[in-house]
Amino acid sequence: MKNIIRKTATVIAGLGLLAGSLAARAEGQIRIAEQFGVVYLLLNVAQDQKLIEKHAKAAGIDAKVEWVKLSGGSAVNDALLSGNIEIAGAGVGPLLTIWDRTKGRQNVKGVASLGNFPYYLVSNNPAVKSIADFTDKDRIAVPAVGVSVQSRVLQLASAKLWGDKDFARLDKISVALPHPDAAAAIIKGGTEITGHFGNPPFQEQELAGNPQAHIVLNSYQVLGGPASATVLYATEKFRAENPKTYQAFIDALNDAAQFVAANPEKAADIYIKVSNAKIDRDLLVKIIKNPEVQFKTTPQNTYQLAEFMHRVGAIKNKPASVKDYFFDDAQNAAGN
Repeated sequence: MKNIIRKTATVIAGLGLLAGSLAARAEGQIRIAEQFGVVYLLLNVAQDQKLIEKHAKAAGIDAKVEWVKLSGGSAVNDALLSGNIEIAGAGVGPLLTIWDRTKGRQNVKGVASLGNFPYYLVSNNPAVKSIADFTDKDRIAVPAVGVSVQSRVLQLASAKLWGDKDFARLDKISVALPHPDAAAAIIKGGTEITGHFGNPPFQEQELAGNPQAHIVLNSYQVLGGPASATVLYATEKFRAENPKTYQAFIDALNDAAQFVAANPEKAADIYIKVSNAKIDRDLLVKIIKNPEVQFKTTPQNTYQLAEFMHRVGAIKNKPASVKDYFFDDAQNAAGN
């Protein structure tokens, strides 16, 4: 009997060590999905300067950080729910969609904003002066039709122009296309793509690269001011079970935001290096220094889109405030 007890105790102790080892490995693993554009600059800086690893080490863990490049909110949401990433980077639209669908289950919520950026709907069709001028012969490129933040802002603009019943009026001429491909089509011309609702730096490259390219719609005009278009989000389980890794990620983001604000030119060099971007450096620095662009982690002016999506039936659950779809963290306390 004593031998059995000793063996049982040994097995239990071994299981405890194994559980501790697994927990430690889980704490250190973080896979982050990003897409294309300067809106992901904070992640680029964190990656280049290994800020997550630095803060994780200070917390006593060795972080294994992986960066995944995807295109479109649908692909990002699929990766998060399938367990292939821990942190998702996409627009407010995809966040609200996945928050709504996972409420009471995985409970996906926003982690932080990546900053405020004006998004432009650019067209190379001289006949298109407003969204009312698009016809069935035009095609508007967005990252994900009906899901991406660009598509949702376009729906909101359509609802304001034609009424809520026609909020999806321009979805039928929208096509899903990664920003680099859409920008190339706008600059080159002669394709079915005559509009692109993009983000920096692609929208600025279009305006500089094609004399017929012009702004049809500015997201700030639709939303009534500066707004967080691109955000980061995660499951409740990851946040709860990996508090040190989660906090290291938040601290890294805040460090990156301070770095970009203090060193816009160095940040531009990091973007070019990490993203392997083919872009005029002076144009990139101008984008980063644009007074309308604000690199900060607190979400701003997101609720209007949430209220609209609920009103037109795009999400079933109506959030009472931003606190419903962002985690209760310090960087989100003053969010709206």
